[in-house]
Amino acid sequence: MGYFITFEGIEGSGKTTQIRKAAGFLAAERIPCLLTEEPGGTGLGRILRKILLDKTALRIGDRAELLLFAADRAQHVEETILPALREGKVVLCDRFSDATTAYQGFGRGLDRDAVRWLNAFAAGSLRPDRTYLFDISPDEGLERVRMRSAENGTNPPEKDRFEGEAVVFHRKIREGYLALAREEPDRFRVFRGSDPVDSLHREVVRDLLELLRR
Repeated sequence: MGYFITFEGIEGSGKTTQIRKAAGFLAAERIPCLLTEEPGGTGLGRILRKILLDKTALRIGDRAELLLFAADRAQHVEETILPALREGKVVLCDRFSDATTAYQGFGRGLDRDAVRWLNAFAAGSLRPDRTYLFDISPDEGLERVRMRSAENGTNPPEKDRFEGEAVVFHRKIREGYLALAREEPDRFRVFRGSDPVDSLHREVVRDLLELLRR
């Protein structure tokens, strides 16, 4: 079996930049890897991603939102992640079950035991070997989102359903992520998302290589 590595963080934390750089490093080192994301890591997932993130979509209730993420994960694990792990690849995943616990459990306030059970059911009890959490204040993260939209020429800035939530929602998510990291210090590595990109990349690579050498 390969290694399953997840990258987590609130909006604007820099996790997507870091996972892409990590994938580039592994490719350069000729280490077989797969870069994927949630939601959207399968054909079905890409449809669900549009439904879940599109700010113009029909209203989605909190429990329905949770179930859609679970459906995406179940398909993702079965169709994409497990086959790659069985081939001995390093699977890098942009968000996984911790995101659901943080966003729907802490952010939306849904019953956390129910969220955890559903996560385990959808993932077939698959758990990451390592999780990199990029911690940043919600104010700074959302400002990054705004600046990114401006750089892309979007005025006013376009926001998905989660980026457009009130800052208090994002504070709850951050608190949730940090609580999860405290619960599982052996699995989580927490980085300051406000640190320079290249510095963060070096720290990620250092830990990743240490994990793979085991």
